[in-house]
Amino acid sequence: MNLSLFGTQRYEAITRTNIHKYPEWHKIGSELREALQIASCVLPFRTNTYVTQDLIDWSSVPNDPIYRLTFPQEEMLDPEDYATIRHALREGTSPREIAALAREIQMRLNPHPAGQITDNVPEMDGRRLNGVQHKYRETVLLFPAQGQTCHAYCTYCFRWPQFVNLPGMKFQARDSSDLVAYLRTQPQVTDLLVTGGDPMVMKSRVLKKYLKPLLHQDLGHIQTIRIGTKALAYWPYRFLSDADADDLLRFFERIVRTGKHLAILAHFSHPAEMKTEAAQQAIRRVRSTGAEIRIQAPLVRHVNDDAAIWSDLWRSGVRLGMVPYYMFVKRNTGPAHYFEVSLHQANQIFREAYRRVSGLARTVRGPCMSAFPGKVNIVGISQIGREKVFVLEFLQARNPDWVGRPFYAQFDPESCWLDQLRPAFGKQHFFFEREQDPWAVSTVA
Repeated sequence: MNLSLFGTQRYEAITRTNIHKYPEWHKIGSELREALQIASCVLPFRTNTYVTQDLIDWSSVPNDPIYRLTFPQEEMLDPEDYATIRHALREGTSPREIAALAREIQMRLNPHPAGQITDNVPEMDGRRLNGVQHKYRETVLLFPAQGQTCHAYCTYCFRWPQFVNLPGMKFQARDSSDLVAYLRTQPQVTDLLVTGGDPMVMKSRVLKKYLKPLLHQDLGHIQTIRIGTKALAYWPYRFLSDADADDLLRFFERIVRTGKHLAILAHFSHPAEMKTEAAQQAIRRVRSTGAEIRIQAPLVRHVNDDAAIWSDLWRSGVRLGMVPYYMFVKRNTGPAHYFEVSLHQANQIFREAYRRVSGLARTVRGPCMSAFPGKVNIVGISQIGREKVFVLEFLQARNPDWVGRPFYAQFDPESCWLDQLRPAFGKQHFFFEREQDPWAVSTVA
């Protein structure tokens, strides 16, 4: 593999404070420039020169899907909130006052969905473990402090509070000592997911600091290490020509040699992200270490709400040796109104895309909601007796006994999230709303 073809690519971050230095600023009209400055006061904005030069088709802006993925826009804010920030900027209001106005808006955007702060953080010896989450019995999440940013921010991201410094909203672990101690008390845990942000913004020496302790023999029950990342899409040079790219890949090989399964959970939201030569070479290099790459993304309006896009995404992924994993439903946080797709539409898009691919791509599951009680999959829509219903099941749940247990909700063509659904057949509650959740208690060591 001739990596010299890529040269030494220097990462350059583009933010709202320096974008005027780049040609991209002048490729959009004055109205779009103002909209970006206003919306990015509330919603985090960061991208890079690879995304802007290799992925975005500027002749199609503002309709280009990667542009919508990475550039905040006027419609992402409530009209009154947008007008408030615009007025403040035009009047020369101080940055401190604008930040206060933005904070009020951010707190109305459901910044911590699905109980991430209130219910997912485990305790040990009477204290909460910062930077660790344990929602499902077999899987623990680690949020390394140095990995709580990204090469570029997705405007739909459900972890957007990580990037805007909302008090008490940021998850981060300074080291892995608490994690290791906790895992020694949890023999039922088989999987560790390293997430963020994006762990692949870290130098390999920092990643090693967190993960090497997981390779010790006394943690043999940890069978799989997962790393969630958007780097293959937004900065493939992390695996090609960054100064420590080779060191990173050798570490991947070391993890695999210990007998653990290394799964890279790659976020590809659109097939355009995997069609550059750099992305494809990076995929090949990662796979050469023995790691498996699984692809996943949410279904978001304006970006990939088309069955042809998803079937292309899954087929392209399989051709490159990756495994289609999840189609998620966009979470009910941030600019959800801009991106959300009804569950009825999501089911139609998934079924049509699923029908277009071969069995090798039908490993994908969805459309799936990562809601408070667990990962709720839409199995389909059916007519049972006189009632039209959504057929649902848990793929993961706070209570493992709920997994795989079918349940039914009244069909509602406008509903976009689990909390908008009502039980079918005249029932007052879904079964999981009445049954005790014993796992919430058992996560306290």
